[in-house]
Amino acid sequence: MPEPGEFVVTPYEVHGKIDYDRLREQFGTEEVTSQVLARIHHLAGGELHPLLARGVYYSHRDLPALLDGYANGRPFFLYSGRGPSGPLHLSHLLQFDLCAWFQRRLGVPMYLQITDDEKFWARGGLTREETAQWGLENLYDILSLGFDPKRTHTFFDSRSIAALYPLAIRVARKITFSNVKAVFGFTPSTNIGLVFYTALQSVPCFWPSWAEGRAVPCLVPCGIDQDPHFRLTRDIAEGLGYPKPALLHSQMVPGLLGEGVMSTTGGRTDDALYLNDPPPVVERKLRAAFTGGRATVEEQRRLGATPEVCSIWALWKTRFADTEAKFQEITRTCRSGELLCGDCKGELIERVHKFYEQHAVARDKAKSWAESTIVTSAPKSI
Repeated sequence: MPEPGEFVVTPYEVHGKIDYDRLREQFGTEEVTSQVLARIHHLAGGELHPLLARGVYYSHRDLPALLDGYANGRPFFLYSGRGPSGPLHLSHLLQFDLCAWFQRRLGVPMYLQITDDEKFWARGGLTREETAQWGLENLYDILSLGFDPKRTHTFFDSRSIAALYPLAIRVARKITFSNVKAVFGFTPSTNIGLVFYTALQSVPCFWPSWAEGRAVPCLVPCGIDQDPHFRLTRDIAEGLGYPKPALLHSQMVPGLLGEGVMSTTGGRTDDALYLNDPPPVVERKLRAAFTGGRATVEEQRRLGATPEVCSIWALWKTRFADTEAKFQEITRTCRSGELLCGDCKGELIERVHKFYEQHAVARDKAKSWAESTIVTSAPKSI
């Protein structure tokens, strides 16, 4: 565990209270400035996703160049993925929410990767059959967020290996064990599946360029904890003759218990709100969630609360305040003491229940076309 005041952020573990500005400096990424946001706003027809407007996506690599290319008639594609080890929780939806919005606003293709192989290699307690089944369940949840069936393509690793492997062997040749050891801290006891996985995860960044025989830019919205994977990808891109993928990094949703980020690891199931949680469990978790409130009602009325440390406010910020006016109202009344934590939780619980009901309907529809998105063969010209 990190020392007090320190934090650890890697693709395989996140610990401590994260200083996101400091993390961006450590990773050497760029700030998402008001100028970048204005550019997206213009290209998206005068709209900006709340995750962008509220600073949840705050860091990038080479995003302005990709946006300039799009404005000049050079389309790009989106790529993001999921390592299936269990049900999705609300923090997992951040990149897919933004990808679905980009697809709707800009009409760009989406490439998903379901890495059931990587989770089998990384999680000793899971069988290959379990990661594959969770992969399907996760895919239904992701597609139900509003993706276009005709513009969405899925690499389901254990089923798409014939499509991935011809390019993966070229990628793997460019990556040394020293590279992955330096980035991920692998040891001699690390299984070789995880060592090879970086090559597989890089393939979707290049696949459309490979398939079409021309340079097609790629944008990867992801949690900033995944940046190390793509630093390696970017390092080898030009040597393979492909564009470096641009990255757009999000912060992570805080855990409900007020310590660290919402996570599936560590066995703390009450720290996350899962999409398969039934209504009574949703209510119990949210009623018990950590807030920025005061010790008594009188004190909160007088001094107000601190929304920035509140796990409930974080959920309003990332999903459930559907308009900026609503988000500003929640924030203002929380800070002033007009809105008490119990009332705020009660209103949020209603919104979460409604979202889960709508999501279940959309998920059932997505099941009918999910299989049609899975890519199983390499381009015919290869």
